[in-house]
Amino acid sequence: MLGNHGRGLTKALFTKPAMLLAKAGITPNMLTVAGTIASIAAAVLTIPQGRFILGPILLTCLLVADSFDGILARATGTSSAFGAFLDSTMDRLADGAVFGSLAMWAATHLAPGPLRTWTIALALAAVVLGAAVPYARARAESVGARASVGIAERTDRLVAIGLAAFAVGLGAPQWVITAGLALVVTASFITVIQRVLTVRAQLAGVPAGGRAGAAG
Repeated sequence: MLGNHGRGLTKALFTKPAMLLAKAGITPNMLTVAGTIASIAAAVLTIPQGRFILGPILLTCLLVADSFDGILARATGTSSAFGAFLDSTMDRLADGAVFGSLAMWAATHLAPGPLRTWTIALALAAVVLGAAVPYARARAESVGARASVGIAERTDRLVAIGLAAFAVGLGAPQWVITAGLALVVTASFITVIQRVLTVRAQLAGVPAGGRAGAAG
């Protein structure tokens, strides 16, 4: 939801800089890969160490800049199916680094007990469900349906956990991160269910032969 509301602002902010990059020979796919590398580096170099001020700030800046590649592609008329595929794939890698780093932080900084166990489990669940949300949409489109509904898209999930981590960095108790992960996991699960039900309604009565091949 947050991503939809922020697209107009990012377009206004980044269109002119994007054109300057285009003149310098920078392509959208270059930005996609560079942004992913930067996001992974920011996550693994700050979050496992418990640097919850610097980490969320860096990742928020990179999240805002994440739309740069799409804006550049549209501004230069170079949008492509491969570019969309690459962007989605790189997003999954970056998200995995963020939530995987939180699991690593919990394993090394929290005392043995329920809080550590739940934090690690929720972080890993966030990785899985974070991949399931966009997969549900992509798979729906492959069978001729649309599944863009949902209460928790990528931006929502990252903002929620970023705020929780930042709060801990400011002195909030460590369980705030666990609560943030629980919120992300719950919202992601609801989003997957919303998309499954939406596609089910759209494909009601469609014969199996009219659908794409089995999921891989």
